[in-house]
Amino acid sequence: MSFRDHFSRRAGDYARFRPTYPADLYQYLAGLTPGHKAALDCATGSGQAALALANHYDRVLATDASPEQIGRADRHEQVTYALAYAENVPSRDHVFDIVTVAAGLHWFNFEAFYPEVIRVTRPGGIIAAWSYYMFESEPDIEAVMDGYAHDVTGSHWPERMHLNQGKYRYLPFPFQRIETPDFYAEATWTMEQMLGFASTWSASQRFREETGMNPLDVIRKDLEQAWGDPTRPVPIRWPLHILVGRIA
Repeated sequence: MSFRDHFSRRAGDYARFRPTYPADLYQYLAGLTPGHKAALDCATGSGQAALALANHYDRVLATDASPEQIGRADRHEQVTYALAYAENVPSRDHVFDIVTVAAGLHWFNFEAFYPEVIRVTRPGGIIAAWSYYMFESEPDIEAVMDGYAHDVTGSHWPERMHLNQGKYRYLPFPFQRIETPDFYAEATWTMEQMLGFASTWSASQRFREETGMNPLDVIRKDLEQAWGDPTRPVPIRWPLHILVGRIA
């Protein structure tokens, strides 16, 4: 199975600069599951969602196809990390109360992944996938970063990114849908943290590979002007787009 790896080369920055998801999201999801014995987190990356799931489930299997990501993930006694494709889970059948995918479902082979979800999930369990695209903040900062996403790096986004940009509205999801409340990822960042976050984007990395230049240099002066004091902490909020479904 082919694996389009957009993130391994910046695995350290990915762990440092990606926003964290709210605790009440996991609390909400745990309230939907038939039990709390086992959870599966696919494309776990630095293990952020897996560690949060460990607060609600006895054990968590966290898989990722990138050895660099797995190697940098934080360890926890209830979390087992496995180098594996999301479409080929190293587990017996009907084990998990919940399957989660944080900021990764749009990269998957849906035709292979969804049958695997059905195979490893307990009847009545759920699948929950969420992601985010642009953020809400001060208007001048938003304007600079919107320009970066669409004008500077826009032609360098991988093809599947349009599913994320469309807030998962056009992503196939063959499960009994559960409507969810609104959830947000939040952070308070300096300008350098924002630049670090943008450096982890797949479009930023492809821009570097294809041009040999750092795309962040294009916006740095404009972002400095919008930010003012670059050490000033600025609140940032990402609306999450979420798909939750129950396994029949």
